[in-house]
This record gives sequence, C-alpha cells and structure tokens, in this order.
Amino acid sequence: MRLRYVKNARELIENNPEYIIDNTDNKKLDLNKMFKSNQPLHLEIGMGKGQFVYTLAKQNPHINYIGIEKFDSAIVKALLKILDEPLDNLYLLRADAIDLKELLDVNTVERVYLNFSDPWPKDRHQKRRLTSKRFLAYYEDLLVKNGEVHFKTDNIVFFDYSVESIKEYPMNIKYLSYDLHQENVENIMTEFEEKFSQKGFKINKIICTFKEEK
Repeated sequence: MRLRYVKNARELIENNPEYIIDNTDNKKLDLNKMFKSNQPLHLEIGMGKGQFVYTLAKQNPHINYIGIEKFDSAIVKALLKILDEPLDNLYLLRADAIDLKELLDVNTVERVYLNFSDPWPKDRHQKRRLTSKRFLAYYEDLLVKNGEVHFKTDNIVFFDYSVESIKEYPMNIKYLSYDLHQENVENIMTEFEEKFSQKGFKINKIICTFKEEK
C-alpha cells in the first residue's frame, strides 16, 4: 500500500528531537536520555502510522515503547499523534530494522512487536523477512531472558513461513491463532488490521520466546 506524501515531513522529523530520532549515523541509543523513567522496554518494528504503539503506550505508562519505522511518510503520522498528545513513555525511531543490533545493547528489550510486516513474497528476498532466521537472531540478542516476540499478519503464506522459521530456529510457541478476531483475547488493532479485517481477511498471530541453551 502506497503511503501519501506528507508535506514538511522531513522538517517535522528534524525539528522534534525530543520525540523522534532520525537514525543517520547508527549511534547507540541512550535510553536514559530518551525516557524519564527506567522501565521495561518494548519495541514495535515497522509501526506504520503508529496507531498500535501509541495506544499501547497510552494504556501502559509503566512500560517504555519505541516505535520503529523507516519511511518518513509513515513515521511523521505517528509523530503528529505525539505532538497532539505527548507521552513520556513513547519515542519514535526512524531506522531500518537491520540496524537495530547497532543501536541497542543486548538484553535490553522485553518484547518485540511485528505487525503486518512486508511479506517479501519472492524466494530470493527471504532474508529480508522480519521473521527470517537472520532477524530472529537479532531479536534473540536484544531480548531479555523470556522476552517475547509478537507477530501478526493477514498473509497466510507469510504466516506459515514464519511459524516454520520460528519452530526451526528453535523457539517456544506460547500462543498461535489463525483467526485472532474470533478468540476472546485482548487485541489492539493497527490501521492495516482494521482495513483487512473489514474486508473479511482472517488475522493470524503468534507469540514466541527463545529456548534457553542447556
């Protein structure tokens, strides 16, 4: 889905460093400067316009959140939400997921959210999928012991691939659903999720953790 160009997006990003970091030099993030309180940290990678992570941060002031997005036209929409109603526990990061291992120390994140990530359907692009073995290794380094990865998508082919990738890594599956909206579980929807579910697409979700070495 093509995102509309947002006038002055670059200017908004550059002029609001108290809410957003434009990652241009892969400098390690200073979490103590970013957040007022030392709290558990959750990441949403590929947050789009930020509805999901903003809602989570508003509902859970005892948790710090970083919303990560590489496209200006998307992340500026999330920035506008924060400018309208600032939150002390939410920061935005304009960056590519592949740079995360350079930006954060190991064992600093308690939860990673992957919502409606690009499925990269061609086989030659498998390594770009955010549930590929390469990215799972990044998350394993970032997460604390028993930290969780939460993944949602409407794309059943991508979901099946992700389930197998997670099993083979190997990881523990704590929750698995091929029709999330039919289950009585707490769920915050993203903009894409609202749109896809209205069209009748089933939403798939998996929650998993990394197995401890024996």
